[in-house]
Order: sequence, then structure tokens, then C-alpha cells
Amino acid sequence: MATTADYKIGPYTFPRGWFMVAVSEDVTVTPKAVRYFGQELALYRGKSGRVVLLDAYCPHMGTHLAKNSTSYAVRDGQVQDDDIICPYHAWRFGPDGQCKHIPFLKGTIPKAAAVRSWSVREHAGIVFVWHDPEGGDPDFELPPLAEYGQSHWVNWTIDKLGVIASHPQEIIDNIADLTHLGPIHGSTVDFYENEFRGHLATQRQAGGHRTLVAGPSDKLYTDTTYHGPGILVSHLTGLFETVLLITHTPVDDGVTEAWHGLLVKVPNAVPSEADHESARGFNEASRLAFLQDFEIWIHKRPALNIMQMPSDGPFHKARIWYKQFYHPRSETRRLIAPIEGVHVVRGTPGWPFPKTG
Repeated sequence: MATTADYKIGPYTFPRGWFMVAVSEDVTVTPKAVRYFGQELALYRGKSGRVVLLDAYCPHMGTHLAKNSTSYAVRDGQVQDDDIICPYHAWRFGPDGQCKHIPFLKGTIPKAAAVRSWSVREHAGIVFVWHDPEGGDPDFELPPLAEYGQSHWVNWTIDKLGVIASHPQEIIDNIADLTHLGPIHGSTVDFYENEFRGHLATQRQAGGHRTLVAGPSDKLYTDTTYHGPGILVSHLTGLFETVLLITHTPVDDGVTEAWHGLLVKVPNAVPSEADHESARGFNEASRLAFLQDFEIWIHKRPALNIMQMPSDGPFHKARIWYKQFYHPRSETRRLIAPIEGVHVVRGTPGWPFPKTG
């Protein structure tokens, strides 16, 4: 396992951006203990339906807000309205993290009686959190995912892929990795390019694929973009028209959790059971294809320095793009201006190819 400092990415241990922390349906009025960005957190849904994410430890005596089921203070419901009750001394915290009630206290509750409240959004059946070492508001939006919930589309069931002792840098490298497509996924490459613009890193490619197309002569077309450092969305045209989602979130420095999901377009405006079955099958094929990468990351040593070949994709440009999220916002333009644009690998099949997008 290697850390952010080992990769020399930037001064911040964890990056700025939107990150997945839960599937919406898993967040209820029963608080859930989660750990991301090296911190213990308490995640719950208020009685209004609002999702709340707070730092986990009560400022009074350090009680974990989401790891108790026996205290009489919480037996009848730890969440009241949109507030959470500390199981130790029944301090009551609002969704903004401020303490609203301390039993037996007469007088004003001090402002220091508070826990940090995180900025969260529910989107396409997923709970995302904004993480920023500088404490700023979001400076880019979540991807639109407009197909979610629309007619002709089967919504995803998010696959929880697990936690691995691998830095997110190793996962991000995939966006520029041309030469792994054949050995790992059994793909052929007819064309390939990368583009870096602001907080977006895109890979466009087409070619044959072992599992995600109907036959050996069919092509899989992919238009894949990282929207910031933790959310990948890929529009695929192969056996089905699909939207692939892969998210990864730092748990600790050098430890990452990942998820996979697939929206699948089907013939019927209201998907039939047969449509759902087809979508489940294609989702499983996609999940297994991604797990081919996952298995590599689990067992490889950290690529602190890549012995890059001219035939590789633009690894080093992708790493420069990724650095922006580990530096102050004021450094963004200086970092990424030299690498913004479209990049191709000379000599690859189909080069030069028509301009895209």
C-alpha cells in the first residue's frame, strides 16, 4: 500500500470532489457508521427524508453517534425529526451539526457543542458527499445521469465491489491505459483518444470486445469521463445502449472503496421482466469485466513511477490532471493548462481518425 505522499500528488491527503458514500435505499432512520477520508462518520435519513452525514464523535465525551443499539436514550428511535440523539448523554444534534438540546442544562448551549455536517446530495439512487480540504462549496456539478428513471431504461442495482488496499491513483490510471484493453479485457482497438478539460478526463475508444458485444465482428463504442476524481460515467454502445457508473471513494490514505452500476436501454418503454432479466445479465458481464481490473489493483505493487512506453496512453498527463484535486483551487489552472486538449497515441490502429465531440 502506498500513500498520497508516496505518489507526490499534492499537499492534501484526500482530493477535492464529489464521492459516493452509500446507496440511497440503504440510508434509513437507523444511523449507519461509515468511514471515509480517514474519518468516522454517522449517516442517517431524517424523518423528513433528508439525508444527513455528520462527524461521528460527540464533542461531549467522544461517543460514537452511530454505534449503539442498547442505550435507553436511543431504543425508541435515535433520529427525532431530522436530529440525532447521542446514546451516552442524550445530547441532540441537528442536521447542521449544531447541538440543539442538552438535558438538565439551563442556559445557552455553547457553539462549540457541535459536530461537522457534510454537504450531501442524493442523485440517481446514490448518496454523494462533497469533500474539500479547503472547506469550500462545490466548484463543479455531479454528472447529469439523465437516463436514470426514464422510460426504456432499466435502473441500476449498485454493485458493492468492496474495499481494497490501493490508492485511488491506481484506479485513475485506467482512464489513460490504452494497452491494457487487449490483455485484460480481450478488446481490439480501432481507435483511441484521451481528452482533459477542467475537472473532466475523457477516454473515447472503439473496437471488439469478448463479452459486451453480440458477435466477434461487432464493435463496442465507449465515451468515458471522470467527473472529478471519484465518479466515472461511460456511455457504451454494444450489445445494449448503456450508461456505466464506476465510483471510488478514499477510506483511508491508500485504501479505497469502489462500486459499479449499469443503466440499460431496452425495447419497451415500461421494461418487462424479460427486459430486466437481459439488463441483469448485461450488468453482470460488465461487473465481471471491471473486476478484471480490480483483481490487478488488489495484487499489484504501487506504480509510483511508470516505465512509460511510446505505445502507452498518456499516463503522465492523466496524473497531472488528477493532481489538481490535491492542491488549492488557486493552483488548478497552473497545473492543468499544459495538458488540456485531445491526446492520441501515434501508430495505434485507426490513427489518425476523425475528430470526435
